[in-house]
Amino acid sequence: MTCKVAFIGLGVMGYPMAGYISKAGHNVTVYNRTTTKADKWLKEYKGSKAETPAKAVDGADFVFTCVGNDNDLKEVTFGDNGIFKSIKKGSIYIDNTTASATIAREIYDYSKKNGFGFLDAPVSGGQAGAENGALTVMIGGDQESFNKAKDVINCYSKKMKLLGKAGNGQLSKMVNQICIGGLVQALSEGINFGIKAGLNMEDVIEVISKGAAQSWQMENR
Repeated sequence: MTCKVAFIGLGVMGYPMAGYISKAGHNVTVYNRTTTKADKWLKEYKGSKAETPAKAVDGADFVFTCVGNDNDLKEVTFGDNGIFKSIKKGSIYIDNTTASATIAREIYDYSKKNGFGFLDAPVSGGQAGAENGALTVMIGGDQESFNKAKDVINCYSKKMKLLGKAGNGQLSKMVNQICIGGLVQALSEGINFGIKAGLNMEDVIEVISKGAAQSWQMENR
């Protein structure tokens, strides 16, 4: 079924994510602070652009945001030209920003009072995952909203899961980042040891990346 979708934020992640939603046949309206980025997107994908987040979401069935941080998220939601000025009742708002669980809960509470659904849905997989439509999506919110939105989210994901109440998506992303931090530290120490020992680390990584030490971070970072 074709849906009307608004996508706010065309950064390295949002740009291809919005593209996959468009390629799936949905009617996508995009907004980006830098209008030239929106113009570039329109040359690659079918859709339209809006001058403000509020105009982008007018009449949309599903609204997506993928911006930088809590402050950016507050601006595009609660701001003077934010999406909450015109989001329609019964729509579902999906936030893919890596933000705090606090703002996720704040937006969820607002959504319940104003008749639309909300899912905090940060993603993992990096730029390559976004460009390949193969992101992992960690989701917090209500089952009903998830059931309505999952087919659209699936346009850019290889794995998604509802992990409980609002904020749990962001908390799960924090777990993800903590685990990544440990891996990166271990990789750094291993590479440093190898360099000091006089090893050719490109050759070493080529070999150990096919064994028990293999990780996404080793192969992509």
